[in-house]
Amino acid sequence: MNGIAGRNVDLATIPLGTGMDFVRTYGIPTAFEGAVQTALIGRARTIDAGRVRFRTPKGEDAERWFANVGSVGMSGAVAQRANGMSKTLGAKATFFYALTREFLAWQNTEVTVQLDNGERRGRMHDIVVANGVWHGGGMKLAPDAQPDDGLFDVVLIGDVGKLDFLTTAPKIYKGKHVLHAKVDVVRSARVAVDSAEPLPIEVEGEQVGTTPAVFDVVPGALRIRVRP
Repeated sequence: MNGIAGRNVDLATIPLGTGMDFVRTYGIPTAFEGAVQTALIGRARTIDAGRVRFRTPKGEDAERWFANVGSVGMSGAVAQRANGMSKTLGAKATFFYALTREFLAWQNTEVTVQLDNGERRGRMHDIVVANGVWHGGGMKLAPDAQPDDGLFDVVLIGDVGKLDFLTTAPKIYKGKHVLHAKVDVVRSARVAVDSAEPLPIEVEGEQVGTTPAVFDVVPGALRIRVRP
């Protein structure tokens, strides 16, 4: 994303990652031969990109582009744990195990989130800034996200506890978690997140730095090859 966003090129994907969430959104085959055929004869689809500014572990300002999902909060810790684990049980089991382990130790934090239409403050668990639907190996975190509408779907996960996790976590895979009273979904082209203590930032499954963070949509910044 950081090399081609905003340039006059098409992105063709040969899926090799753990979660396969990006290709799931666009119906790109995960099998090698199918992915190659899509790259060769697929049509170009124009989508938005996300751009996030944040602070590196060394305290320096940095910027990253993303096509699918970025987040602030526990997701960064989950990504770091999952990336350090064996993947022999598959993506779904790997990410769910990492999610469970991190949730048990995570402490919700006072967060300020500035959006196009106002500000949210309070103890939060996670702020998911989604351009795509899927994340974490098949979790339908932003079930109504549209990658070409010029807006992020921002999933605000509030002050959830262990009982909330037990009853709601399995619903993430069908997108039903958004019905929980402590989960809110808003649409915004710009999302600024800050907190009293630095929170981890995750972009496309990698922990890249900490808050404060500012996410911006860049409409039509990417062209990807999808099935004809």
